[in-house]
Amino acid sequence: MLFSDIRDRKIRFSDERLHHIQNDHPEMANQIERLGETLRNPDTIVRSRTDNDVELFYKLYPSTPVSSKYMCVVLNTKNNDIFLITAYFTDTVKKGEVLWPSR
Repeated sequence: MLFSDIRDRKIRFSDERLHHIQNDHPEMANQIERLGETLRNPDTIVRSRTDNDVELFYKLYPSTPVSSKYMCVVLNTKNNDIFLITAYFTDTVKKGEVLWPSR
């Protein structure tokens, strides 16, 4: 599977990562369309504080399988080989360098 983000970068999304997301985050079942939407139209993008090659894309959804939450999509951007690590719903946006403003 292949996605694009707001910067028109191609994002690899392997079957193994899809399996991980669906097994470790069951609330993410049937959320692939929103995952793509979060990459294309995020509210904010934050660089991980622990790994400079990791970017976290956030988009707030008022209604999800687990109430009002942000979807967080985590990408590894090392060496311009951008691939999806995981995705999940969360209550908060992690702290870090803001790469994309929410306004």
